[in-house]
Amino acid sequence: MEKTNYAAIDIGSNAVRLLIKSVDMEEGTASFVKEQLLRVPLRLGEDTFSVGTISKEKGKRLLRLMKSYRQLMKIYGVKRYRACATSAVRDAANGPELIREISRKTGIKIEVIGGEEEARLIYDNHIEEMLDRRYDYLYVDVGGGSTEISLISGGVLQSSRSYDIGTVRLLEGRVKEESVASLRNDMRELGAGHPGLRIIGSGGNINKLYRLAAAGCKNGMELPVSELSVINGVLKSMSSEERVRVFRMRPDRADVITFAADIFLEIAGQCGASVILVPTIGLADGIIDSLYAEDTERAGRR
Repeated sequence: MEKTNYAAIDIGSNAVRLLIKSVDMEEGTASFVKEQLLRVPLRLGEDTFSVGTISKEKGKRLLRLMKSYRQLMKIYGVKRYRACATSAVRDAANGPELIREISRKTGIKIEVIGGEEEARLIYDNHIEEMLDRRYDYLYVDVGGGSTEISLISGGVLQSSRSYDIGTVRLLEGRVKEESVASLRNDMRELGAGHPGLRIIGSGGNINKLYRLAAAGCKNGMELPVSELSVINGVLKSMSSEERVRVFRMRPDRADVITFAADIFLEIAGQCGASVILVPTIGLADGIIDSLYAEDTERAGRR
């Protein structure tokens, strides 16, 4: 069977990603292969969370990037795509105007999605197939502008919550105390109601933290919270420039990675989790999985 290419564009608060995957059917099973992944650190949230709008300069850069992504999708023969914008565009006063301009000049339709939809798409990675159903899980995606948390019990998604707490917001000092209080209260309640909770971590920062702590990780995807605390302490003892040099981080990762670790440690501490599973998947993967599922469902109705 001929391969079909799908694409996902994730317009986040820190970076804008293009993921292209090919899907091939082998003996009735779908096989997903990553063909291309690009990440450009536009840091749109830097504007939104400080002044409430996206600057003209960053708007122009986003427009140029979308034109480039459109051409790449053509080159790869992408059948279907979905472009989603999250917290930075969602909260920007000029977000709707910017999206209309990009659509008019590139033909790319951008959807501004809420926190619950973002969490659902992330869950669409079929993560439940990897889980031990004896445990309950919190699926935690830490982004630049917000943190999405989903409760999975018995392999089934039970609820999703979104908090305006993210790495770029923290960097800019724009996280409200009530958001932190809400997160803490909710996590304590979930921990009390679901003893033995495990966390599934999503996002580029937790992937990097897992790799940095890999020497202490003996069980596959598992990152002990104690190991995360240790590596976070090491990173906090260094400047952003030192993190770039010693750990070969991108500058836009180096200045926010400890904020991501703090969020994960806060959630783990409040709900009583001792381990974080890191399967290295994210929003873009979920978008492509959902597109493929829609096509499969349509084909089944014919």
